[in-house]
Amino acid sequence: MYSLLAAKTRGLEAEALEFTQQLIRTASPSSQEGEVARLVEQRMESLGYEDVSVDDYGNVIGVLPGREGQPTVLLCSHMDTAEAGEPAAWQESPLSGEVRDGVLYGLGASDCKAGLAAQLYAGALLRRAMLPRKGNIVVAATVSEEQGGSPGLRRLMQDTLPSMDLRPDYAILGEPTELGIYYGQDGSAVFEVLIEGRDNFQVSDATTAVFESLHNQYRPAGSGEQAEFQSLCSPRFQQRAESVSGVIGVCRRLSDTQTIGGAMEQIKHEARAAAASVAHVAVDVTVRREERQLYTKRSTLLEQRIDAWSLDPYHPLIMRARHALAAAGCDVSCGKFRLPRLGMGTAGGVLSNQFNVPAIAYGPGSEDTCHGPNESVSVARASRAIYGTAAIVHSLVGVPVCGWTLDEI
Repeated sequence: MYSLLAAKTRGLEAEALEFTQQLIRTASPSSQEGEVARLVEQRMESLGYEDVSVDDYGNVIGVLPGREGQPTVLLCSHMDTAEAGEPAAWQESPLSGEVRDGVLYGLGASDCKAGLAAQLYAGALLRRAMLPRKGNIVVAATVSEEQGGSPGLRRLMQDTLPSMDLRPDYAILGEPTELGIYYGQDGSAVFEVLIEGRDNFQVSDATTAVFESLHNQYRPAGSGEQAEFQSLCSPRFQQRAESVSGVIGVCRRLSDTQTIGGAMEQIKHEARAAAASVAHVAVDVTVRREERQLYTKRSTLLEQRIDAWSLDPYHPLIMRARHALAAAGCDVSCGKFRLPRLGMGTAGGVLSNQFNVPAIAYGPGSEDTCHGPNESVSVARASRAIYGTAAIVHSLVGVPVCGWTLDEI
């Protein structure tokens, strides 16, 4: 079976690379993914996906039904990219999509357009190999992940897939794992500390005291492996009819044992203590929310949070993925996302915590190149991701072939 998959993967490599380059050369900032969505929809149709559709949020869904209609595995990657930052920091255009020395460069190459292409072609690989499947393969390209909250994925899980009579039993994210099996991450959220009162001077003094307290207590990590814990935005002030307020933005990393509510209460306690030392003002803390119009013209309330998640490393999904990769002759490694830059994260927490779907990540990119200039991905690793993803998926929804036994998960 694996020699067949490997041979057919080689036949798809050039086409998959061309498609990945096409995705990279098509700009898709959050809420502006329309052109990439059309490319994904067209490629799904040309590769033989059934029930290809685009929902009202702009997510693109392609289905490969199985003989028995269960179980269902969801392959999910986002279409939007982080901001490119300063163009001068890039050696070439962020939309170059150029290959040099076996490395593909461009915004989204690692996070996660190469992962999206690999997942799309993994489904096509299994279809072309004509390996029997009892369960369904659903490939979804989602919108608006990079800004936090994953509204596209939430819509997909809450409304779109149920309307198609589909409920994923497992999920695989195409996020950058360097072809490791990742099963968790820390979370983060952007909080707003609101200091309000009637006296301008008291509010100003209290806001300054809160900012200094937060700044002095939590400094960014320096060099090394330790990730940044917190960043602050300089205070801004708002004048109202009978009051004035100061607002401080706080982006804070949260461990997988911390909740958003717990972190909010901790920051509120710290801020109130600092403000009370200089003035009598009201202090409150909320998670930053903003109204966002998606490319489909639908509006959604975007909550700037990334939920932490952690799957038991001995969960049957992880064990099945490990065994499948080993049987396919792939390297096998497991771990969690390091998230080297504050604000990075995945939608694994939404799947695991809100929808109770066990999730792992498996993709060709590297965290170290994401959210920064000269983002890149190894071409060889991108090709290997097609093969590895197909092996994992078949172990979950395929009919046993060549001595495989399929235990219930």
